[in-house]
Amino acid sequence: MSQARVLLADDHILVVEAFVKLLEPYFTVVGIVTDGYDLLEAATQLRPDVIVIDIGMPKLNGIDAGRRLKTALPNTKLVVVTMNENVEVAAEALHNWASAFLLKKSAGTELIKAIQEVLRGSSYVTPAVAQQLLDQFIRDPNPVHISKLSRRQRQVLQLLAEGKNMTQAAQVLGITARTVAFHKYRIMEEFNLKTTSDLLRLAMKENIVSPL
Repeated sequence: MSQARVLLADDHILVVEAFVKLLEPYFTVVGIVTDGYDLLEAATQLRPDVIVIDIGMPKLNGIDAGRRLKTALPNTKLVVVTMNENVEVAAEALHNWASAFLLKKSAGTELIKAIQEVLRGSSYVTPAVAQQLLDQFIRDPNPVHISKLSRRQRQVLQLLAEGKNMTQAAQVLGITARTVAFHKYRIMEEFNLKTTSDLLRLAMKENIVSPL
């Protein structure tokens, strides 16, 4: 029986190298990518059985990449491994696109177990996060968080929050600098923002970039 094919998406090289050593006895690691756009391209080409994905990736974060992958590759299982312990992030990911959610401080054997579970059609949530999800559900069975940001606004906001200027952001997105400026100032108007620091705080609040 052939081994399941796994694609790794994380911009921390030491973490990825550790994942490869951990997983290779059990699965076939078919590729490594370090940003969200490379992830979309590689996933479409390789069509792996499982993608291990970090939330805080550059250019396109794991949340937005995960949403797009769920639509493009509905049979591929998405396993989140992140430093982000925000229970709202876990709830959003598990509800919309992820089959498993782990923390980078979890034991390595948990990742193997999580991949095995999702391949069987089950889900897996690391115990610490599972308890937080249960506590949140008890407090509020119907949590609602609706971002007013469009998909393009989220893309522009991430690149600007990462320190790219409008010309650089335009090159990444394949649009004009004028279009980037339009989205930037539209965001600032809609959210009553005044400075670049305000944009960064909004990006962190929306879990588009990781907290500093």
